[in-house]
Amino acid sequence: MNYCLNPACPVPQNPAGTNFCRTCGSKLLLKDRYRAIEPLGQGGFGKTFLAVDEDKPSHPRCVIKQFFPQAQGTNTVQKAAELFTQEAVRLDELGKHPQIPELLAYFSQDNQQYLVQEFIDGKDLAQELTNNGAFNEAQVRSLLSDLLPVLQFVHQHHVIHRDIKPENIIRRRRDSQLVLVDFGASKVATGTALARTGTAIGSAGFAAPEQSFGRAVFASDIYGLGVTCIHLLTMMHPFDLFDARENTWVWRKALKKPVSDALGRILDKMIESAINQRYQSAAEVLKDLNPQTPQAAVAKQQKPSKPVVTPPQSSPAVTKPKGAIDAELAEISSQFLATPTPKSPAQKPAPQPASSPSQQAAKTQIDRELEELKSQFLGSKNPNNPPS
Repeated sequence: MNYCLNPACPVPQNPAGTNFCRTCGSKLLLKDRYRAIEPLGQGGFGKTFLAVDEDKPSHPRCVIKQFFPQAQGTNTVQKAAELFTQEAVRLDELGKHPQIPELLAYFSQDNQQYLVQEFIDGKDLAQELTNNGAFNEAQVRSLLSDLLPVLQFVHQHHVIHRDIKPENIIRRRRDSQLVLVDFGASKVATGTALARTGTAIGSAGFAAPEQSFGRAVFASDIYGLGVTCIHLLTMMHPFDLFDARENTWVWRKALKKPVSDALGRILDKMIESAINQRYQSAAEVLKDLNPQTPQAAVAKQQKPSKPVVTPPQSSPAVTKPKGAIDAELAEISSQFLATPTPKSPAQKPAPQPASSPSQQAAKTQIDRELEELKSQFLGSKNPNNPPS
């Protein structure tokens, strides 16, 4: 089926193979390559359509987003058009992340503005919840580990998504990776923009309190992700998980499956109403989600179980001066011959009786062996030729 993109067309459906709408005559191909085949949804500033790219041999699917503001009025439409253009600029950069749809094209045709994006084949988390039931702790931890780095990337580019909810998180079929979609509500976060009250944007129940005043901050996305998690754990709408009389969350009472105190504390801090008590960045949440191993434990693990034995060296390095070696060898000689070695010039050895011929022969042999040992210490293989 072909779908006509003329907002005023009363019968937009057309049979396959047609290039012009049979009802209104509008051209069905955008830029002579993108063909809409069915509508996907409609938001405050536009409509989205599933489409195919006929310029490529495989005719891959893509998503067409048509700028079509519901609110009318010159100023309103002009402002909405500016936001639509800004979205295209932001997505051109953000779409280079593997977990954010890539921007394929941005153009105008027949007085309408269009975005064409990569199509993410998979089911969103709202559909998963309906099909599979409540999430458990392991699934929520996996979700946070997968999406928090994406939020960190988005925030590093000074963008606030402002509409984190299960419908805007798709699990891609080919690799099961989570993809963050629909940046139509996102805004550029600069110093002046953050200090200025803007338009209240976000989904009821999932949007942080400050967003109702048009004052979204990076921590607003943390809040939306936290509320998404407790919704997935309980299968209940966020409004039913908050006690307005006590001004506190009561999501633990609605749990389908128990969660650890550690995860509970993380989620509680993500959904704090007061911004200054909430996590300020995705990195802070990741740090608590994956605490580092204590240094003492790491050191213990790295300690070798057996002592390291250094293999003997064939030619030991000289670590002492030649004079010190001579003195030590003389002392060894004196121990073999039972004659004490003088320790200083002031100390003279006591007179010794004359040695016998056998003692003289032993002394000569010992001297020869000590000289050979000395040559080894000094690095010469031939005792008769010591190193220069």
